[in-house]
Amino acid sequence: MKDIYVLGSLNMDLCIESPYIPTKGETIVGSNFLTNGGGKGANQATAASKLGGNVFMCGAVGNDSFGKTLLKDLETAGVNVNQVKTINGVSTGIAVILLSQGDNRIILDKGANALVTKADVDNFLSSSKTGDIFLTQLENPIEIVGYALKTAKEKGLFTILNPAPANKEIIPFLKWVDLIVPNETEMELLGGKDSLFANGISRIVTTLGEKGYEISDKTSAMIYPCIKVKVVDTTAAGDTLCGGLAVGLSRDKSLEKSCEYGSKAASIACTLKGAQRSIPTEKEVNEYNN
Repeated sequence: MKDIYVLGSLNMDLCIESPYIPTKGETIVGSNFLTNGGGKGANQATAASKLGGNVFMCGAVGNDSFGKTLLKDLETAGVNVNQVKTINGVSTGIAVILLSQGDNRIILDKGANALVTKADVDNFLSSSKTGDIFLTQLENPIEIVGYALKTAKEKGLFTILNPAPANKEIIPFLKWVDLIVPNETEMELLGGKDSLFANGISRIVTTLGEKGYEISDKTSAMIYPCIKVKVVDTTAAGDTLCGGLAVGLSRDKSLEKSCEYGSKAASIACTLKGAQRSIPTEKEVNEYNN
């Protein structure tokens, strides 16, 4: 089995429910406050590890209680965090989330996530081998993500990009991406399939929510349904699919089989509330019958 290298963000999500969105200067009573480890990088690393992968992560946290908690959670999930650096004088990434009647408002402080460097990437990938899997997203500086994709590709790794949140600045770096995994909104913001293919992408896995996912290349496209579940929270679905997909590819499974595994895990994650806490283990996926 090949190793999986994840470069990405680590955030602590601070969530509270409110009967309505308060106006300027207003204080209201909320409920169901929840702190939950998040960040797309940490979520995908957690998913890949819980789903059976041998996972290494690169990123940054602040020297605060949130950073310590996030690192502990990753280690508990089996992720190697030796290349997640702790930075003094800066906050761990924070997402403050207000939920109200099915709507939400999110305030994000990137914190330490903005301080990952090219040197960090070089150190992180120094022990990687040809054929290993590299997985990243767009919550760190685009320049660093692009440099990491280029470096990983030049070292012979199979590179996967989940372009979330969508940012057109990544387009010049797509020539170093083997597989891109956008949702429908991200696909549109990046110019659609033709644009992605024109910029060097050879295969695309587009996540379609409850409709499943589509695997496409320059000559064909096919939609695959996901398993049906009672949805409680979709927060971790996309990240779980990416993690499971990476695990399948690390075991030399076909893209189709790898996506099937990741999609099943993603559906199961939707049955529980929260991000990392909702991600199933390999055993839970294998034993799940809906």
